[in-house]
Amino acid sequence: MYPGIHAKSHPDRLAFIMAASGESVTYAELEARSNRLAHLLRSLGLKRGDHYAMFMENNARFIESCCAGERSGLYYTCINSFLTAEELAYIVNNCEAQVLITSQAKLGIAREALRSCPRVLRCLVVDGLPGGTDDGIFVDFAQAVAPFPTTPIADEWLGTAMLYSSGTTGRPKGVQRPLPDNPPSQPLPLFAFLSQLWRYREGLTYLSPAPLYHSAPQAAVALTIRHGGTAIVMEHFDPEAYLALVDQYQVTHSQLVPTMFSRMLKLPQATRDKYTLKSLETAIHAAAPCPVQVKEQMIAWWGPIIHEYYGATEGLGFTACDSAEWLAHRGSVGRVLLGDLHILDEMGQPCAQGVSGEIWFKTATPFVYFNDPERTALTRSADGSMSTVGDVGYVDADGFLYLTDRSTFMIISGGVNIYPQECENLLITHPKVADAAVFGVPNEDLGEEVKAVVQPMPQHLNEPGLADELIAFCAAHLSRQKCPRSIDFTDALPRLPTGKLYKKALRDKYWAGHKSRIL
Repeated sequence: MYPGIHAKSHPDRLAFIMAASGESVTYAELEARSNRLAHLLRSLGLKRGDHYAMFMENNARFIESCCAGERSGLYYTCINSFLTAEELAYIVNNCEAQVLITSQAKLGIAREALRSCPRVLRCLVVDGLPGGTDDGIFVDFAQAVAPFPTTPIADEWLGTAMLYSSGTTGRPKGVQRPLPDNPPSQPLPLFAFLSQLWRYREGLTYLSPAPLYHSAPQAAVALTIRHGGTAIVMEHFDPEAYLALVDQYQVTHSQLVPTMFSRMLKLPQATRDKYTLKSLETAIHAAAPCPVQVKEQMIAWWGPIIHEYYGATEGLGFTACDSAEWLAHRGSVGRVLLGDLHILDEMGQPCAQGVSGEIWFKTATPFVYFNDPERTALTRSADGSMSTVGDVGYVDADGFLYLTDRSTFMIISGGVNIYPQECENLLITHPKVADAAVFGVPNEDLGEEVKAVVQPMPQHLNEPGLADELIAFCAAHLSRQKCPRSIDFTDALPRLPTGKLYKKALRDKYWAGHKSRIL
């Protein structure tokens, strides 16, 4: 996100508009705001290659908080705003953030988390501190940046986001890309590729319906700013509100997840017919494969403007397809456009055409997991030439990729990646639980939802209210998305002689009748 060029050529053009409040910020204002914050970060001692983090909902300060890092050579980490204090503290410490930017809505969680984060020098609260008085490291954002110049810092360098991608087991991990010796006007090569893939153009109007802490929405808004466009940022997704915003602002581009498609399709026909969507040029979707029936209906409704891509936060490689290609290869996530794709079996040998195996890429863009060489090594092939995130799929005769499984037991619910090991590890600590398994089960709206199967301690078998008690226990320690929506009980969970939980046997019965674990 770099507004500098457009602040000179189009100072009065709107850089972004907050959908609900209507608050808008021009390129000249965004330039001034991001410069002030960059000066503040430098004054706190943050130098090129250092880290800061953001923990807040979509708001009018989010974009400038990213812009400041991108123009000062810093890594900035946008953190899931639904995390608990314990989860937040882990990421803040792991990414070595020296500054945290948060909001009043998240201030209580931030206060609790930062008790365990000694490296943090300041916590900037974007909509002010209750009472208006600075409190230790907690300061009012606007007051803190006000004394600083609106002109660029003397030592501008390209910075970038360092977002977190959870592993199939254990804690989240930061995806770090090397920073070239570039000025902020020259983005990473990956973003030039994404501009072409997403068909961006000068002066587009982009509608962002998703949380900006996610990698794809964050990148999409960043590219909108770099193209001198206007981003309409929804604070929360609502299906009819989305359609109304397309009409109101004559939106040209947008990126969604399949759950959003599904919810718009469920609107009454009279509601859908109220809105003209002729301004839309390109609608991108990713994050989870789209159910075939849903995508067919969306193409019939919106026309052949819907594009799909498959890629990971790590940027190993990308596949993509437009509407015509998808209609000829229903269920596909496209052909390879970036990276060199290989489908390998458990022995690391190539799979035959149409046979599922693990998806590997000769890595298109270099990355490491920040301060975690062991888990970085786990993603690499033996010779170091290829990387994987553990997804499973196959390629057809035309070279189109189809996904048939998740990375190990990762759950994708409404486009959000959820890794069940953390919930399993928590449930097993409950005094009434002998063993637990967590995995994804079908959900018509979200694609998947979190399910737990629990083996209670003998004295608690058939205990009334136990499921509700365990769900509440999870909610007290984990963010909402990671908690099971329902719990089933069993006398014993299947474990192999090695002690490894044989979760596939449990999960498969919930997916009976489905050709793949993708709805």
